[in-house]
Amino acid sequence: MSDIVMKRIDRYRWTIQPHGDMRVPGIVYADDVLMDAARNDESLRQVANVAHLPGIQTASLAMPDIHRGYGFPIGGVAAFDMDEGVISPGGVGYDINCGVRLMATDLFIDDIRGRLRELVAGLFSAIPSGVGSSGPLRLTNAEEKRVLEKGAAWAVERGYGTPADLEMTERRGVAEDADPDRVSDRALERGRNQLGTLGSGNHFLEIEVVDEIFDDRAARAFGVEPGQVVVMIHTGSRGLGYQICDEYLARMVKHSRSLDFQLPDRQLACAYLQSREGKGYLAAMACAANYAWANRQVLMHWTSETFQRVLERSPVDIGMRLVYDVCHNIASVEDLEVDGVRKRLCVHRKGATRAYPPGHPDLPDRYREVGQPVLIPGDMGAGSYLLVGTERAFRETFGSTCHGAGRLMSRSRARKASARRQVSTELEKQGIVVMATGRGTLNEEIPEAYKNIEDVVNVVDGAGLSRKVARMRAIGCVKG
Repeated sequence: MSDIVMKRIDRYRWTIQPHGDMRVPGIVYADDVLMDAARNDESLRQVANVAHLPGIQTASLAMPDIHRGYGFPIGGVAAFDMDEGVISPGGVGYDINCGVRLMATDLFIDDIRGRLRELVAGLFSAIPSGVGSSGPLRLTNAEEKRVLEKGAAWAVERGYGTPADLEMTERRGVAEDADPDRVSDRALERGRNQLGTLGSGNHFLEIEVVDEIFDDRAARAFGVEPGQVVVMIHTGSRGLGYQICDEYLARMVKHSRSLDFQLPDRQLACAYLQSREGKGYLAAMACAANYAWANRQVLMHWTSETFQRVLERSPVDIGMRLVYDVCHNIASVEDLEVDGVRKRLCVHRKGATRAYPPGHPDLPDRYREVGQPVLIPGDMGAGSYLLVGTERAFRETFGSTCHGAGRLMSRSRARKASARRQVSTELEKQGIVVMATGRGTLNEEIPEAYKNIEDVVNVVDGAGLSRKVARMRAIGCVKG
């Protein structure tokens, strides 16, 4: 149980007043139920710890899906001045650019109802998944470095999608400050055969049906309607990203001993953004982000091919297209206003999603009038949400919102709680066909291991950080 004192600001916001060496307050977005859940781990302490770091702007923030992470809480957001601030691998996480891609189709539930099991089996066969999984792509060292430089564009140039997909991807699917020379041989080795793989844990490929529309105008702009079949892909940078994080954390732990301030937690190991160590991590992290964007682009292409093959329909009939692709774990250099002054900041979003408002120049023309699509997956037994970014998020949270339901149970606790259960059978009774590489993954990902997605989404909607557009329910799922 956390001993951090929380003071309520309003229905959806709580503050941790600065104390000790905190440079700014902490602000947590939650209702009573979610705040009670947050008090059960050390995530609130982590919010306060992040507020100790130099160059932090306005507040150390946390979204309603907050839970304990490495250094930063998962669900944490913090922005740092580029000249005076720091960058921390713990503020990004091990799975760099773990993110979500939502694809719409021209199909409706009746078009696939009799072929759903066959479709899930086809996807399970076509999409490599599981711990350490490798795919059919075999990259040379030189070609892998091109992936790290070009991101999703590398995949499109090789026929895995179209240029229109890049328009519908955050940052057009590329972090331009990537430098493959900052990536170790070991990280390159781990990534060489994993491009085009789903991985394990909470990663998934899910067939969903649009269940409810909340905002007709935004839904029309995003191209979704009731009864429509959509597909959501959740994965990241695989072993390459993990290795980059692991190595740079080790370097920064050593480097942190020479810094001119004390860390409240060694897991917050960091470096000044303008230092050699800080620039090195930022460039290597960008490489992992590009790998993840290329990975999701390839998986989207293979998903479309599988739909065509199983349903025996043409690409035009399937009509699969990218609604949007967002990343969850990244440190992004952005120009934002702080107290009316425009600043260049490094925004850490760890288990948080960018949520830009209407009119922002970085948005695709098609979405400029309504705002950025925001993708919030739930657990296997719950729905997922399509939201839209707001001006309030741009003012209050550096254009950020939640990223998912957020865990309530550790993976080991979830396995114990479900040891005697047949999770796939339980889900099938709910109308969800699930295929997984191992039973253990399903047991780790039981629905009750997560917070209620409705609670999380209602908080960000009620707080004005993003607005509900549509709810989707799962009908088929591939897990690692």
